[in-house]
Amino acid sequence: MLTINALTYHVGARALYENSSLFIKPKDKIGLIGLNGTGKSTLLKLIAGNLTPESGNISRTKECTLGFLDQDLLSFRSQDSIRQVAMQAFEEVLELEQKIEEVLKQMETNYEDSLVDTLANLQEKLEHLDGYGAQAKADAVLEGMGFTTKDLDRPLEEFSGGWRMRVMLAKLLLQKPALLMLDEPTNHLDLTSIQWLEKYLQSYENAFIVVSHDRCFLDNVINKTVEVLNKQLYPYAGNYSFYQAEKAEKAEIQENAYKNQQKKIGQTEDFIERFRYKSTKSKQVQSRIKMLDKIERVESINTSVPTVKFNFSTQQASGKIVAKLSQVNKSYGTLELLQQASATIERGDKIALIGANGKGKSTLLRIITGDEPADAANIDFGHQVNIAFYAQHQLESLNLENEILKELQEVGVGRSETELRKIAGMFLFSKDEVYKKIKVLSGGEKSRVALAKVLLSEANFLLLDEPTNHLDMVSIDILAQTLQQYKGTCVIVSHDRHFVSQVANKIWYIENKQIKEYPGNYEAYEYWKQHEKQA
Repeated sequence: MLTINALTYHVGARALYENSSLFIKPKDKIGLIGLNGTGKSTLLKLIAGNLTPESGNISRTKECTLGFLDQDLLSFRSQDSIRQVAMQAFEEVLELEQKIEEVLKQMETNYEDSLVDTLANLQEKLEHLDGYGAQAKADAVLEGMGFTTKDLDRPLEEFSGGWRMRVMLAKLLLQKPALLMLDEPTNHLDLTSIQWLEKYLQSYENAFIVVSHDRCFLDNVINKTVEVLNKQLYPYAGNYSFYQAEKAEKAEIQENAYKNQQKKIGQTEDFIERFRYKSTKSKQVQSRIKMLDKIERVESINTSVPTVKFNFSTQQASGKIVAKLSQVNKSYGTLELLQQASATIERGDKIALIGANGKGKSTLLRIITGDEPADAANIDFGHQVNIAFYAQHQLESLNLENEILKELQEVGVGRSETELRKIAGMFLFSKDEVYKKIKVLSGGEKSRVALAKVLLSEANFLLLDEPTNHLDMVSIDILAQTLQQYKGTCVIVSHDRHFVSQVANKIWYIENKQIKEYPGNYEAYEYWKQHEKQA
């Protein structure tokens, strides 16, 4: 269906792809993975034709229509309602409806049989395309994306970038292209919408490529994994968990082959060294030297996953009760989020605040930190509570002219340069990368710097709003390890189920304008919730 052959592409002097190839079949459900900066989004743009390969080619069959959810669509605006924007997916249906309307207008004054026949033919075509059900399909997909029925007639212009992106995703899903390409679709979805999208993609009849760092999402929707590594594309015939197991097995085989080869090379070098100056062994020595020159060396693979070996200390331990919330009320106009809500946070709690967007999760964090006033609230902090808050908007507070190391030094007072370099390395800034200026960093890299600053603050109470957005899987694992070892207390808003399952020991969710608590980890919560539904 689509063939990538000998693809080469550079960004500046850096090669993203060199002589890379891949074949995509009609039913492939591909997860495109790799570290940030390896060129995943670039590959989608190359396939879409937004970028041109320097050499090699990307060819596709005539039947291979493309649909591309690009992060650039965040800036798309329109005065049309979101229903009208989504309905643009049914281009042929809309044209038929317009023609039918024109014929009906003519029939008000013209009673010729030919017009009746034309109308009948147009209506038959519309029925064949299931045009009468098009709006119902559009509404169903938009509501699956988290919009209410009242929202559907509101102009797209009124919504934030993340919600506009959902509309563009809905439009693409309704178009049903032969190859659907999705770049980080879960970044703009809440957990409910992610689970809806999973079910939709599981039954999607055509091929798709999805770039995502949400491993639960990938496991649930893909049947093929393609890793971008060392400027090449490596396919694996299974989902993300299959890829992990397969890659580990291949790495073990290669590492064993490397060790065996090194042992033989060592024995051969010992023989050469021992008999180099013996005339009776000269032929054998020369034979072995030639053999070493010709041997195809097996490379060693570093299969170790970066682990956190640094203690993010707290200045002081808090009291047993970190915070008590009571009689919390919050509304925006007629939208009431919290009403007489209450909750208690205890020392050592690792709370994941989950649920649909628009319920007030981020608002609740900002109320706790004091960044946003509640309509009414009693918030009593315990003894020696020291708060640090991370949210996406705080990336803007980074000093763009600072180098990474200097930015960390400003909050890590008293830490040596060696310590700060070690922390930077944990967040995947190695060697001279610590001298990069903040202004040249990607969104994901800025997120890592901001997270490192929060953890260096030595606060004993962390509030983290979507900390995994824009992080790759290695960075997410490092953050999870860091929070597992963290001695303080934290409340985290996240839709990444794997991350939540690694970190949280309590689950919060907002229901009926109240803060509800499940006193267990995410797996136990999901099990309980499923049984509640069945009951």
